[in-house]
Amino acid sequence: MSDTTAGLLQAGALIAALALCYRPLGGYLARVLTTEKDLRVERGLYRVFGVDARADQRWSVYAISLLAFSVVSLLALYLLQRLQPELPWSLGFGRVDPALAFNTAASFVTNTNWQAYSGESTMGHLVQMGGLAVQNFVSAAVGICVAVALIRGFVRSRTDRLGNFWVDLTRILVRVLLPLAVVGAVALILMGAIQNLHGATDVHTLAGAHQSLPGGPVASQEAIKELGTNGGGFFNANSSHPFENPNALSNLLENFLLLLIPVALTRTFGLMVGDKRQGYAVLATMAFIWIALVVAVTALEVHHPGSALQAAGASMEGKETRFGEWASSLFAVSTTGTSTGAVNSFHSSFTGVGGGLLIFNMGLGEVAPGGVGSGLYGMLVLAIMTVFVGGLMVGRTPEYLRKKITAREIKLVSLYLLTMPLLVLIGTGVAMSFAGPRSSMLSAGPHGLSEVLYAFTSAANNNGSAFAGLSANTPFYNVALGLAMLLGRFLPIILVLALAGSLARQQEVPETSGTLPTHGPLFVGMLVGVTVIVAGLTFFPVLALGPLAEGL
Repeated sequence: MSDTTAGLLQAGALIAALALCYRPLGGYLARVLTTEKDLRVERGLYRVFGVDARADQRWSVYAISLLAFSVVSLLALYLLQRLQPELPWSLGFGRVDPALAFNTAASFVTNTNWQAYSGESTMGHLVQMGGLAVQNFVSAAVGICVAVALIRGFVRSRTDRLGNFWVDLTRILVRVLLPLAVVGAVALILMGAIQNLHGATDVHTLAGAHQSLPGGPVASQEAIKELGTNGGGFFNANSSHPFENPNALSNLLENFLLLLIPVALTRTFGLMVGDKRQGYAVLATMAFIWIALVVAVTALEVHHPGSALQAAGASMEGKETRFGEWASSLFAVSTTGTSTGAVNSFHSSFTGVGGGLLIFNMGLGEVAPGGVGSGLYGMLVLAIMTVFVGGLMVGRTPEYLRKKITAREIKLVSLYLLTMPLLVLIGTGVAMSFAGPRSSMLSAGPHGLSEVLYAFTSAANNNGSAFAGLSANTPFYNVALGLAMLLGRFLPIILVLALAGSLARQQEVPETSGTLPTHGPLFVGMLVGVTVIVAGLTFFPVLALGPLAEGL
């Protein structure tokens, strides 16, 4: 079978699997998030933590609850790392450096999972299981909570209530993420991923040498890292490590897991607003961008433009021979489009323009299809901007889902859209302005700029994947990227919740002949255009100096 045929079959199988799960999982999520019934285990948790499950929170209280929970999570994870030598299953590893501990805590609490360390030589099993894996669950659940709160803002009228953060968080964890992660972990174990509590095992190689092979609870963390669009690998090589991602079948499963919930949430959105066509329109927008980037990146990697790559016969540097260019490109576009830091190849080794497209994919705002929850609310913010632009064209007050888009909503949307680019461009500018941060670059010139730009784009978008080549475990990068992760996660969340509260207070307006339909091909085309143009106007100048210059 040729590489082209195998690549096309793999992409087709991935799309088919997502299509099969779209309706049942999307419908299940909608029922979980709208039912009045609580499970017995959920009622027990509410009693333990003193939660009134019937209390409906204002947007500000919802935001305070979310922020308080995240602050406690940040401190707990920081302390776990600093106290590691005193903990069981520490494997003899010492305390994590304060700056690195802050960076890692910020990374996992914000669903970024950027890793400036080698997991197998830094973190013991308890920190991996009780700290990092736990945050993989709860940070993913937080993103879904925010998306659900925004949907309620569209659905509800004349109220300032958006639901209960603690109830949403508990239901998502107990009924969605935990069951799916268990199934995913078992499947990965059957495919060859390791799952144990062993330390390093010394083995004799066929050549007579000694080698130390690390062990650990890998499959359980791998499942939720992909399912929750987290991406933090148990090992430094992440999903290119054979213990995490043993073969082509496990690679396809991991790609499926990281796309599953973001895709299904579009149906949940359509069901909750009472118009499934709205969900299809959002899904079509996400799918168009994802497919276009998969085709473009794959074409660049397969045809490997450049004299050195053509002389070698393939652009396989930084890619696993188990996967090749096709599977590596598919995974790279999926991971940079879903705020997932998992990588099965190293993006710094992609062709110049191919690597630039991966940066641009993150620059879109992680909306194709985006992280769990964050992709949906990011796309809905862009949809509001799109109807505003459409309203300007015809001279009408814009409306979306029977809610008027007033000056207040547009101000919140504008602040949301400006937050991430400011963090990326200011961070990159500061890093390139001083000799210390520049010394961390492996390459000078355009490729070095791409390394730094990718790092701050990954951090501010809560993606977490690394370009490779940048030595990021320094005080400057640990602190700067940690702050970019925190601000890039929680400032947009506050703005989205404020937007949801503003929409919920409005009264629904009836649709008229002048209302812009937001479920047809015209709107999908406009939404794709706004998404691409906003990112293009923001990032094209710096992309021209980095990856585009390198590609040319």
